[in-house]
Amino acid sequence: MQERAYAKRGEQYLLIKSPPASGKSRALMFIALDKLNNQGLQQAIIVVPERSIGGSFADEPLSQSGFYWDWQVAAQWNLCNAPGVDEPRAAKSKVGAVRKFLASADQTLVCTHATFRFAMEELGIEAFDNRLIAIDEFHHVSSNPDNKLGSQLGALIARDKVHLVAMTGSYFRGDSEAVLAPADEARFETIAYSVDRGHRFWRSWAPLEREHFGRCDFKHGWSRWVNFGGGAGVPVTA
Repeated sequence: MQERAYAKRGEQYLLIKSPPASGKSRALMFIALDKLNNQGLQQAIIVVPERSIGGSFADEPLSQSGFYWDWQVAAQWNLCNAPGVDEPRAAKSKVGAVRKFLASADQTLVCTHATFRFAMEELGIEAFDNRLIAIDEFHHVSSNPDNKLGSQLGALIARDKVHLVAMTGSYFRGDSEAVLAPADEARFETIAYSVDRGHRFWRSWAPLEREHFGRCDFKHGWSRWVNFGGGAGVPVTA
């Protein structure tokens, strides 16, 4: 999945449908770092449904595995680590931190869906121009006008001045509402992946490792694939 997603890193709108623990967070790190360093985007904002998931986007020394850059989030910009509970008042109080981040030279921020919604309301859509917005657990979004995050993403797409990466283990909602309006969904390049496909085609990693990263040790949720430089990767239990 990570190979296929990284191959589409130049897309402005990317939807990754992949099961839990299949490596979506790491795939996003690769894509985001390329967008920041090669595609001219100013900053990356990672948006997760709850604070506990923010840990999936902690610092990763990717260069130790041969990638071009490390993934780093300064402590003050991982708003999921701030004290307090997951409730609207706490999320709204973090809008000031988002404002400071947008005015800074730092490149990565992690926050909850709620904090992002409040920031969009208070700071305005223009404040997020030329930035990557990555939405984890994208099925929380709905095309229903009453879904604030969905309406805000629709406005971002209409303005067309951000890049969006949407990630979800399930693209379907229990209430049968559409996640995206058909016209908006049509603008996304989709990477669909299953665990079965991953187990059957893990060997496809080896050419990517040699071409892009040299020696690699990429963690998936359940395992990692190590290429020792002699061809096909070797599965190693994490």
